Amino acid sequence: MREAAFVKQNKDKWATFENALANKTTLPPDKLSDLYIEVTDHLSYAKTFYQGSNTERYLNSLASQAHQKIYKTKREPKNRIIEFWKTEFPLMFHQFHRELLIAFLVFLFFAIVGAFSSANEGEFVRSILGDGYVNMTLENIEKGDPMAVYKQMGEFNMFLGITINNIRVALMAFAFGIMLGIGTLFVIMRNGIMLGSFQYFFYEKGLLWESARTIWIHGTIEISVIIIAGCAGLVLANGILFPGTYTRLESFKRGVKNGLKIMLSTVPFFLAAGFLEGFVTRHTEMPDFLAVLIILSSLALILFYYVIYPIRLHKKQLLATHQLVDNDQGQKPNS
Repeated sequence: MREAAFVKQNKDKWATFENALANKTTLPPDKLSDLYIEVTDHLSYAKTFYQGSNTERYLNSLASQAHQKIYKTKREPKNRIIEFWKTEFPLMFHQFHRELLIAFLVFLFFAIVGAFSSANEGEFVRSILGDGYVNMTLENIEKGDPMAVYKQMGEFNMFLGITINNIRVALMAFAFGIMLGIGTLFVIMRNGIMLGSFQYFFYEKGLLWESARTIWIHGTIEISVIIIAGCAGLVLANGILFPGTYTRLESFKRGVKNGLKIMLSTVPFFLAAGFLEGFVTRHTEMPDFLAVLIILSSLALILFYYVIYPIRLHKKQLLATHQLVDNDQGQKPNS
């Protein structure tokens, strides 16, 4: 069956089930159970024949909402914050791994473009990083301390300034998603080119390792979270461009809501990146192994929380959902 025909045939049932979950309508328990089973069956069908489609994503979201409501406990309000970080957000974010991958690939591509342009155009680095920064860094290199820029401000002031600036960039990446994603891609592009130019500048001076071991102490989390903010902007854009079975307005609202949840998840990581840049990066004399340990630990944390953990949680949820469906089917009387 073609996807459009599949959606047309079942969209009324899905809307009825969604309204029941949102407490907009009341259904008898037997009817609700039957709809739940149908939705999960439709999800399995969509996973087989329409893999990666908006229909699959919608049904997966609907099944997730149902599962969360079924297992909801009275103690949940007290643990709402913990529940958000532990279950609600990772389950939601799993469906946006495609947008995350796009944001990452765009950033990586333009980082390469920045490095390539710097290698082939002598003034490109200055046009991107600015004469002031380049001249200051050249002076620091002559003095034998190329990373001295991280020691010029007080620790707390640097932490505060860097954190505010990073959050500002991330909010731009998200908010510009309203420009159909073009604004978000521009922010990602700009930051990718800056990074590529920055790293090539130090490579050209024979200081690639010195710069990498220093800036990636904080940059691993900082750059990762900017990419994640770009993902949030693409989620917002998708809500406008691809409403699926929703009205465009409702799809836009859902895109904003999901994007804001993604942005909320980044706040602790921005604080961590600001702390590292303000209090740790300045210690350029630290042993290489310690710098590498911090970098790898930061990367592992980001990959686990935003990629590995959501996949694991999603698989666990699917298993629980299938078990619930089997139980429901086993309890239904034979007709």
